[in-house]
Amino acid sequence: MAAAAVVVGLLGAYALWGDGVSGPPQVADARHRAAGASPLGTSDDGGDGSGGGGRAPFSAAGLQSRQEQLILWRGRYERAEQIYASYRDATRYPHESRPIAEHPDQVRPFLPIAEELKLRGANGEPVAGIRLRTTQERVFLSGTERVKFTVAAVDDSGNSLPLIVRNASAQSIPDSRTPIKVTQTPMAFTDDGAGADDQAGDGVYSARLTPSAQGFANYAGTIRLLAEVASDARQGVAQFDVVYAPEAPATWAGVREALEAGSLNFYLKANVRQAGRYVVSARVDDANGVPFALLQFNDEVAVGTREFRLQVFGALVLDKSPAFPLQLRDVDGFLLIPDKFPDRATMARQSGVVYTSARYTRDRFSAAEWSSEERSRYLAEYGKDAEIALRKVEELSGK
Repeated sequence: MAAAAVVVGLLGAYALWGDGVSGPPQVADARHRAAGASPLGTSDDGGDGSGGGGRAPFSAAGLQSRQEQLILWRGRYERAEQIYASYRDATRYPHESRPIAEHPDQVRPFLPIAEELKLRGANGEPVAGIRLRTTQERVFLSGTERVKFTVAAVDDSGNSLPLIVRNASAQSIPDSRTPIKVTQTPMAFTDDGAGADDQAGDGVYSARLTPSAQGFANYAGTIRLLAEVASDARQGVAQFDVVYAPEAPATWAGVREALEAGSLNFYLKANVRQAGRYVVSARVDDANGVPFALLQFNDEVAVGTREFRLQVFGALVLDKSPAFPLQLRDVDGFLLIPDKFPDRATMARQSGVVYTSARYTRDRFSAAEWSSEERSRYLAEYGKDAEIALRKVEELSGK
């Protein structure tokens, strides 16, 4: 019973381990020795079963229990190695300088948001046989920014259907129980190839909202656009929501670059009007236009002329070997506003290539891994877990 209790206890402990990947350098060399060691058939007496070490040979039950423990601890040791290496590899680069392959949704951040949904009537019930294809350029905007919307009708097979936009308007949706005057403005969806519309007569109706010029200049919050549409005498409603802030918290003022400590830094200059925590993201392509890295800034910024540092980490350059010069593109940023709605005020988007770097050779970059107090602490803890498991394997193997 005692042996069974030990096995159950070890199984419970092993089950507590999480997922992960490799082993600490100080124990990795011993892995094949621990994994390949043969379980003892006797007590720790030299392996001949003679009792020369002062102990009697194990009973059949004892041998079985020891074998089961050895299997458990080998598994635990291998898992510890995996956890160590997984964390080490995942934190080789800093959080703010990552391969863009880790963030496929961020490769083209300014593509319109496209949806295809069943047409629904004013009562919310679906209208049979008709689907709406809609797009909107963005959700968050501020200052003088504007947003384009499109709507088209298709049948269940995706074939285009005739569409009429009978009426459309944009209205403020106050996020408060305090009575607030509702702002409403008419919207015009057209398919004539003028204004917001790209191509006349293609069945895609387009409209553009500029909140600052259409009555929302002093409003912060959700603006909902409702369009009453009809196709073959069947009617329904298309709905779009955007979140607007009347003032941009900061404006862009140029870019400079600097190769510092083996990494390439882009410094995005800005005139900051509102102090607070700013979150800025940018994408980097190589000289051939191949997406390479996602760079981010997330820190407190004071009012005044400031710089947001976006770093292309040296080890990332050496590992991925992008062709120079690098192209900084599609920059977006916002001021985070905690405990409030909207929770952000956006800066103007910088779409396309914003800046092109100089050419650098590989020997200008550092191969050093990123380091921090947190990373060192985690690696030490994961390494200690692996060492403990390795010692247990060696003990059970008679090493």
